[in-house]
Amino acid sequence: MQNSKDQIRISLIKTVERLGHPAEFGELIAQSLGTEKQMSRMVSYLVMYKPRTMEEIADEMLAIKDEFERYREKKVAEYYNEKYNRLLNEGLPDEEDLQGDDNDTLPDDGE
Repeated sequence: MQNSKDQIRISLIKTVERLGHPAEFGELIAQSLGTEKQMSRMVSYLVMYKPRTMEEIADEMLAIKDEFERYREKKVAEYYNEKYNRLLNEGLPDEEDLQGDDNDTLPDDGE
């Protein structure tokens, strides 16, 4: 039984093939994107715009990757900005407060 990531990867490869390009190219695109959300975006782009060349497909793949990276960087910056603002507003924590603060994690990148 395939999980949803495998299904989307296969859909991406088949969509690339239907556009007249080799399955290996579709596999490379899927590998480069990596996440379900990025592959889903790529499939939507391919179905909607039907790009003619592999270059157009590769350009869109790079644009999707870049957009997701900017989103991740924004979320990390927001996380640290919130921590900094808390430090400014509340001051440095007491030593006993630091021992129970193990639940601090970076935000999920939405993927």
